[in-house]
Amino acid sequence: MTRRGDQWSLIVPVKRLESAKTRLAVDIEARADLAVAMAYDTVTVALSCESVGEVLVVTDDGRAQVALEGLGARVIPDKPDAGLNAALTHGARNVEFDLLATLSSDLPALRPDDLDDVLATARAHRQSVVADLPGTGTTVYAVTAANSFAPAFGPDSHSRHLAGGAIDLTAIAAESVRRDVDTIEALRSAIALGVGPATEKALASLEI
Repeated sequence: MTRRGDQWSLIVPVKRLESAKTRLAVDIEARADLAVAMAYDTVTVALSCESVGEVLVVTDDGRAQVALEGLGARVIPDKPDAGLNAALTHGARNVEFDLLATLSSDLPALRPDDLDDVLATARAHRQSVVADLPGTGTTVYAVTAANSFAPAFGPDSHSRHLAGGAIDLTAIAAESVRRDVDTIEALRSAIALGVGPATEKALASLEI
């Protein structure tokens, strides 16, 4: 059984829905529906993980706040409003547990055992990182000491995290942990893996 001191705080950043997933070739309402659905499925899985003590969502979007608080996530506003890294650093100041990881909000095919496996391996390292499937972005960034938390998201974030001293856990991460969704092709890939019920419902009105 996981002890409280061994549990993780997961920070999940969620953009304002009107500006989310702009590379998906669907209208703004459908993009917003899909973005909140993917966040809903991602947070649902994260909360079900044995190793996760809390999920802290950082967002200024009211719809996302209501949906994710309803699941049991704790939601705080993005007070810095200065980009992703500032939002994550703000979140890190508000977590409950010493073990700390960031998790992308667009992992609709995520499986709890797959995420638990990554977090179990991350315990052995001061900093660690998992790349997305293209290999340039980051889906998980984890630290075991708060003073090591140095998120480096943006272009080529995987390489930037490695340059900052993070250990690469990509090789042990299952595809469900790496399959984030920014494009229609990535969405099709996630569908093939098997998306969660909220995402499946949001997709019902789309021709993908």
